[in-house]
Amino acid sequence: MQRSSLRHGAGAAARALAALCLSAASFAVPAENAHQHPAHAAAPPPFVASTAKPYAGLIDDAMGVMHHGMTQAPTNGVPDHDFVAMMIPHHQGAIDMAKALLLYGKDPALRNLAQAIITEQQNEIRLMQAWLQRHQAQSPQATPR
Repeated sequence: MQRSSLRHGAGAAARALAALCLSAASFAVPAENAHQHPAHAAAPPPFVASTAKPYAGLIDDAMGVMHHGMTQAPTNGVPDHDFVAMMIPHHQGAIDMAKALLLYGKDPALRNLAQAIITEQQNEIRLMQAWLQRHQAQSPQATPR
């Protein structure tokens, strides 16, 4: 009797593992398709930090705007250029999430961190925008992703 339940338990574990592997495989994205996005995906509305939405809604909005900006960034195949073009919306996403925390967060240390993130990310965005302007003439024509 004990062997039967051990075999049954091992079989159930094997089936569960197989199901888990199949489930994980369905989420896998082939490397060659990992960065392909629709060229003209509808833009989400601009992020607005407001208590009219709960914190989770603000974070969802910030992430949506950030992901859209990153996938629609004008790239040209030059790694330096493409990195900077996609990092600008990424940094703006960090600013927007920090603004949401400032509206709802209570911890003084995290509020200070959020304010520092806003300041630093704004400075870095300005540096990246200046880099893009300096290197625009040197790069092949950028195209939307």
